[in-house]
Amino acid sequence: MWRRDDHRTNRMSTAPGLQYEPEYPNPPRRGVKKGVYLIPSLFTAANIGMGFFAVMASLRGFQLLGQVIPDLAGAAAHFDNAAKAIGWAVLFDMLDGRIARMTKTTTEIGVQLDSIADVVTFGLAPAVLAYVWGYGASLTEGTAAHQFGWFISFMYLMCGAFRLARFNVQSSRPRILAEGTIKVDKKSFVGLPIPVAGGLIAAIVHFSPIPLVYFGPERARIYSVLLILLMGVLSLMMVSTLRFSSFKTVGTHVRSMRVVILALAVGMLIFLYSQYVLLGIVIAYILHGLLSRVVGVFWRRADSPETKVEPHAISHDG
Repeated sequence: MWRRDDHRTNRMSTAPGLQYEPEYPNPPRRGVKKGVYLIPSLFTAANIGMGFFAVMASLRGFQLLGQVIPDLAGAAAHFDNAAKAIGWAVLFDMLDGRIARMTKTTTEIGVQLDSIADVVTFGLAPAVLAYVWGYGASLTEGTAAHQFGWFISFMYLMCGAFRLARFNVQSSRPRILAEGTIKVDKKSFVGLPIPVAGGLIAAIVHFSPIPLVYFGPERARIYSVLLILLMGVLSLMMVSTLRFSSFKTVGTHVRSMRVVILALAVGMLIFLYSQYVLLGIVIAYILHGLLSRVVGVFWRRADSPETKVEPHAISHDG
């Protein structure tokens, strides 16, 4: 069959008056391909822009608190805008990675740029926001508590940067890591993701943008101590080996209207009740990771050989 087709093709090409021109596939458009590669980088740039805006808005709000007559309403508006900017940055951070995976335009420079953006937006910006909105203004400057709060903000930034560096190393060289290091799983993150940690700080500020100094010296001091403890816990969770779901595979294999309806419902709830929904989503995500670890520990203990009772065979003599 193949030989007959070849002879027929040769006859068509050699017959007088007939010219056989083979069809070649259209060459790829390099300009369009380069444009596709730029799309994830645009979302990463928006991520950095939101982080820069959050830092500047936080500093402006802190400046209003330092006036002779503190402008609490103006400061609260700036703090709320900073928290909203971090919230938008979380969305941009989710989209740039998902778009890069869907369009197969993941690059090494894009990965590194995304990590730098996360350090600025979810490391530096929440640390500054927690300081100026909370213990930086409510605790007396120069005291041990104030200095400790400043140190916790710095450690939060350092732990977030370490979390991102560890993630990049594990993603690029998962097979030659030191023995005992947890293997990389695409379905889960090792350690609390820094966008979630920064998102929790932003959600708390968005829930109550009034600075803590508004509640009076005693209550402000108590709230400041609690905020410092929360920053410390988030720092430890970022560098821990706890596993948190990545949700990278959600909506990629199953094309169903349920996913679209659920996304629209969550978006509408955020639009109407952002102060409550955003805080609830972040807390639920963190509790899900912690409870999964606790359930996994008890599950492994229940399945351990020591707890299993081997049935003995009953012999019938006689």
